[in-house]
Amino acid sequence: MDDSYPTLKTIVENVEKVIIGKREAIELALIALACDGHALIEDVPGVGKTSLVSSIAKSINCSFKRIQFTPDILPSDITGFTIYNQKTGDFEYRPGAVMSNIVLADEINRTSPKTQASLLEVMEEKQVTVDGVTYKVPRPFMVLATQNPVEYLGTYPLPEAQLDRFTLKINIGYPSLEDESQILERFKVDNPLVSLSPVADSQFILRLQETVKRVYVDKSLNNYIVAITDATRKREDVLLGASPRGSLCLFRAAQAWAFYNGRDYVLPDDIKKMSVPVLSHRIILRQEAKLRKVTAEDIIRSALNSVSIPLVASR
Repeated sequence: MDDSYPTLKTIVENVEKVIIGKREAIELALIALACDGHALIEDVPGVGKTSLVSSIAKSINCSFKRIQFTPDILPSDITGFTIYNQKTGDFEYRPGAVMSNIVLADEINRTSPKTQASLLEVMEEKQVTVDGVTYKVPRPFMVLATQNPVEYLGTYPLPEAQLDRFTLKINIGYPSLEDESQILERFKVDNPLVSLSPVADSQFILRLQETVKRVYVDKSLNNYIVAITDATRKREDVLLGASPRGSLCLFRAAQAWAFYNGRDYVLPDDIKKMSVPVLSHRIILRQEAKLRKVTAEDIIRSALNSVSIPLVASR
């Protein structure tokens, strides 16, 4: 383990100065960042989705842009646009909000599918193409999107191609009574986010992402991951199972979780731990399954129970 391991723990503790009692949600957001991926935060209003993203951005001292998605926002607001400069006689590129290290796509399901689609290229290839010219986004780069799963009026559900680009999905949930009381006490005078100081920088994140890629994964665990995702495709209640990209994201998330827990090798438990956050938003259920209250989490747990766990010797 290099110095990335204790610093990663420090980031979690720093974010907990603002987000109380939700360590697992913080950890999952950092796992997505360590994977060089993206996260979808889905929960009801007022539980701290936006504050979580802002706290992470401040903790790692990276550039941060917030996009408030509304029905009238345009793709050019996100990707940028070219404008003619009369003085130079050339067309100049004006960067959009996506040209940042951390991008908060707030209420992403409140904008049109055309605007949602403007994120497809940048989330997959870390670049945007405007008027035939390609521009790279700064590294590290991460999109954290939020959406409310309860209110459907005036919203546009994310298409499968968009959902599949998120490494994992995070549910925050209501705090316990004790934690909610602590929130009132901590926010009594001022928002602690205002005085939050960075404990890492962008260079640390880039080193972390490279370190995570070197975490050892036994070949038997490759087969275990593929067997789990394949099992999600074969359930009767499933219209669309997890994709090969889901397998790759589960592979990388297991590496990141192993590293976060102080190991340079992956165990089957790491894969099981990451299976629900990584795969649940990639599974589309049949309508009759929804009527029977079957959930994507149920499908994943059933898949895990149906696949034999390989025996792997620790390194």
